[in-house]
Amino acid sequence: MGLNKDCMYCMKDERRDNLMIEICDLEVSTVFLFREQTYTGRCNVVYKGHVKELYELDSQELSAYMNDVKKVAAAVDKAFQPGKINYGAYGDKMHHLHMHIVPKYEGKEDWGSTFVMNPDKTYLTEEQYKEIIETIKKSL
Repeated sequence: MGLNKDCMYCMKDERRDNLMIEICDLEVSTVFLFREQTYTGRCNVVYKGHVKELYELDSQELSAYMNDVKKVAAAVDKAFQPGKINYGAYGDKMHHLHMHIVPKYEGKEDWGSTFVMNPDKTYLTEEQYKEIIETIKKSL
């Protein structure tokens, strides 16, 4: 579970920073806010070690990771009151364990269907990102 030099999460480079903003560290993961905010409050919970699949974690690591996912989902729910939270763990092209926390709102974008990975529609000012991040942090 070391570092992978080809991985934007391990390398903490501009590929990652162009897509998301770091919010905070939790027990075994780092939480990020997506810059693309079509789904207000959308976050990413990234496991700190470089693993590809959930089943690579032992039961303690898995429990700790899912607890982090739960905390972020609960914070997003408390902060933004979405109609539902969608969870996505894909990683076809980015083989580093991470979970998308995607709040969905009734009557808004993609309600009743799968969220779009990058709708490329809604970007905010730095001040607006800071407000969302502070709102999530208060709920964590």
